[in-house]
Amino acid sequence: MYRIDVDKQHAVIELVLDGLIRRDEMVTFVEELKAATLGLAGREVKVKADMRTFRPTSPEVAEMLRDVQQFGLHNGVKRVAEMVESQLAVLQLNRVARESGTDKILRRFTDDDAARHWLLHGDEQVISA
Repeated sequence: MYRIDVDKQHAVIELVLDGLIRRDEMVTFVEELKAATLGLAGREVKVKADMRTFRPTSPEVAEMLRDVQQFGLHNGVKRVAEMVESQLAVLQLNRVARESGTDKILRRFTDDDAARHWLLHGDEQVISA
């Protein structure tokens, strides 16, 4: 199962991948994610990917995930915050991110609020007077 929500005001795509994703479901997910990305064309797009319940998947589905990550990089995605719990999923997602080039703009988080803050504000330092 998956879910995609778009925060147009902040150019944030929030997605959830849950459980084992089969090829036919991934095809639909990729189409919707591409459409959401293109809907934010011309902006610095950020992605919050909640994959805490995602289970490692077939090589074909992993390849589709890599391809959609490359699509995002070429269409304005500037930051990706991932939340992952399974160490097996982390291994697979690390390989996918490395192959797509997303590893350069990716951070992993355990907390939703910290992930969203980084997406919106990056590594900016708070300067106190």
